[in-house]
Amino acid sequence: MPFEKDKMKKKDEEILEEMQKEINESDTAAEAGEEVPAEDAQPEAAAELSQQVEKLEAEKQESEERLKRLQADFENFRRRTRQEKEELAAVVTQGLLTDMLPLLDNFQRAMAAEAKDIESFKQGVEMIYKQFQDALAKNGLEAIDTTGAKFDPNFHQAVMRVQDPDKEDDTIAAELQKGYMAKGRVLRPSMVQVVAN
Repeated sequence: MPFEKDKMKKKDEEILEEMQKEINESDTAAEAGEEVPAEDAQPEAAAELSQQVEKLEAEKQESEERLKRLQADFENFRRRTRQEKEELAAVVTQGLLTDMLPLLDNFQRAMAAEAKDIESFKQGVEMIYKQFQDALAKNGLEAIDTTGAKFDPNFHQAVMRVQDPDKEDDTIAAELQKGYMAKGRVLRPSMVQVVAN
């Protein structure tokens, strides 16, 4: 917008310079005794210039208003987008927490139970573990499978190199820590040993 203002100001200055030049030329011609154009030609030129100035001012005003509308629309868009992201994050968090509530209940029951029967306590913990895995899988979590896989730096983190003549180079020898993905994105790569013969 400042660029347009400068442009319009420069045009106005040029028009004023032309008018001043015409006045100076007519004064010079009058002093030299030359024929001076009719006086009503100057008011017509002035009226025409005045109309041009008014037109340019109207265009400038319209451009400024358009710019203000665009700025307001952009601010509204940013605010709306931020609100939508916050609402979406709240919904996702609520869903995950709702799926975790039964786990919390089962942990409380397990802690309240008497620790006399170790086998039933172990079964209870296994059931809670299974329920926990199911809740995470429902929300998009999946384990990265390393069984017989080749090393891939996108999914695996090599922490050791081992020699194993029975396996090809870059084959995963052992998984030291399980890796996980959520909806196609790696959350944590699998920590692995890689064969290097």
